[in-house]
Amino acid sequence: MKTTIDLPDELLEQVKRAARKEGSSLRRLFEEGLHRVLHARRNAARRQLNIPSYGGSGLAPEFEGADWNKIRDTIYSGHGA
Repeated sequence: MKTTIDLPDELLEQVKRAARKEGSSLRRLFEEGLHRVLHARRNAARRQLNIPSYGGSGLAPEFEGADWNKIRDTIYSGHGA
């Protein structure tokens, strides 16, 4: 399939130089780049934080609705931070 894209001149020049240096084509570099971006995005979407739970019922009452600054300051109070 053919399509037209608008790229910044400097980016296109960089791609052309890379293709010449590698003995590749613009098409191949674009395909490879798009495959890598899509793969990275799929992997990022699959990643989930594995936050350990130690029981309990959530935040202590004094932190309900608190912003991160308050929580962080409390955690590090008395530790030279």
